[in-house]
Amino acid sequence: MAKYLVKRVLMAVVTIFMVALLTFFLMNAVPGNPWLSEKNPPQAVQDQLNEKYGLDQPKPIQFAKYMGNLLQGDLGVSIKVNKNKPVLDIIKEMFPTSATIGALSLGWALVVGVTLGCISAYNRGKWVDSLLRVICTIGISLPSFVVATMLLYVFATSLGWLPPIFDSSLGIKSYLMPCLALGLYPMCYIARQSRTSMLDALGQEYIKTGRAKGLATPAIVFKHALRNALIPVLTYLGPQIAFTLCGGFVAETVFTIPGLGRYFVNAISARDYPVIMGTTIFLAAFIIVMNLIVDLLYKAVDPRINLTKGGD
Repeated sequence: MAKYLVKRVLMAVVTIFMVALLTFFLMNAVPGNPWLSEKNPPQAVQDQLNEKYGLDQPKPIQFAKYMGNLLQGDLGVSIKVNKNKPVLDIIKEMFPTSATIGALSLGWALVVGVTLGCISAYNRGKWVDSLLRVICTIGISLPSFVVATMLLYVFATSLGWLPPIFDSSLGIKSYLMPCLALGLYPMCYIARQSRTSMLDALGQEYIKTGRAKGLATPAIVFKHALRNALIPVLTYLGPQIAFTLCGGFVAETVFTIPGLGRYFVNAISARDYPVIMGTTIFLAAFIIVMNLIVDLLYKAVDPRINLTKGGD
């Protein structure tokens, strides 16, 4: 296990370096600079700003300095959206809101998705199965901004039941629409994965043996078959947890949520390079950690899995 963990850490370092490299050069490949706006400052002012933030130096030198600072835990400072504020402080400030909404979204998506998948698999070919498959297909097909806009129109504008703008002081009422919008796609995807995995598990010999021994249906589905059916779901949850907890970009923009996702979108629009770099690296690191946790969960779900052989 120790050898496996060391290998994963080394792979993580290489992955983060490649993510930083690609993000940096792709970001700088786009024409323009952070100082261009409706009221463009004089060229002399732009030159002074470039010199102040080190943007006048050759790109390889900029990248080398950024990586050196990154190794010391310095993600730089915002140069446009929130001038001179450390990017690390921005992430610390914005991430809790995104993480709360993301955790609530994935929580209900996982519970409902797995339950619907099991029900659909056990009722294969019946009207319940067909209905759930249609609902899940529609849920996967709808873009998140469409779902968010529909919820906003129905529950905020038409019915007036929920606030149109996120306000944490209002409690659960402010969280309902963002969590529904963020959780619908994962819920439908998890339901489809659970159904497929459950169908495969229900066809195994040990399930047939359990039925022959007279085991009750709930015991067969939720105690024996579900354990093996969860592995594909765990595979999906690794990166999905990271993306959702770091901020649903569309949902946070539609509902005006002061989270990391909305801030990241604003940083891209403003070409705030340090914020773009820092948020991207943070998301990449979070995905790597989540994937490692998922791999370790494989072992807990199925002790037969050998992580040192083909587990990476």
